[in-house]
Amino acid sequence: MPAGRCLNIITPLHTCTKRDYLARMTDDKVRCSIVAREYGRDYWDGERRYGYGGYRYDGRWKPVAERLIRHYGLRDGARILDVGCGKAHLLYELSRLLPQAEVAGFDVSAYGLEDSPPELRHQLFVHRAEDPYPYPDAHFDLVISLMALHNLGLPALGAALAEIERVGKAKFIAVESFRNEQELFNLQCWALTCESFLRPEAWEWMFDTARYTGDYEFAFFE
Repeated sequence: MPAGRCLNIITPLHTCTKRDYLARMTDDKVRCSIVAREYGRDYWDGERRYGYGGYRYDGRWKPVAERLIRHYGLRDGARILDVGCGKAHLLYELSRLLPQAEVAGFDVSAYGLEDSPPELRHQLFVHRAEDPYPYPDAHFDLVISLMALHNLGLPALGAALAEIERVGKAKFIAVESFRNEQELFNLQCWALTCESFLRPEAWEWMFDTARYTGDYEFAFFE
């Protein structure tokens, strides 16, 4: 049961950020990683060494929302779920572009959800990606998960992929990956919360193992 297509939805946004890989690795990275994995204030709005370094919305997710709507032919009334939605800025843009859409999202970070757009908070909840989702089969027209699933170990990752497959008609995920030793080194330097360091072919094996048939994208650290 092969996965879907490899897309180019999030890479233009991912490559806009400049990263000093060596500085991240030599900045007490073990302790910073421990703090980051709490997914609290330090991760989102603390110093850059712990995560985002202040996650204030600047409109960057609008082009991603537009590409998703165009690619999947989404219309008003569509049901959309974001797995690992963080502060739900992508859902915010999707709801602005499709005012009648039914959007929902969840994340393990209570802090992130509490700082999401106020008009969306009643549609968001704390939940783990690997736990069963409170929705029936094929409930959503599109399920997305961007830059979150690589934070799971392999057993949890398989469970999350299976749930995304179950509740979504169309599916799209984006995960961190590497194609060569330099990109692996850069990823290991930069990532604070990543658990699954996999090459594209290993990710595709994982998709097949979990019977995930949706689309996907890999974010590389060049």
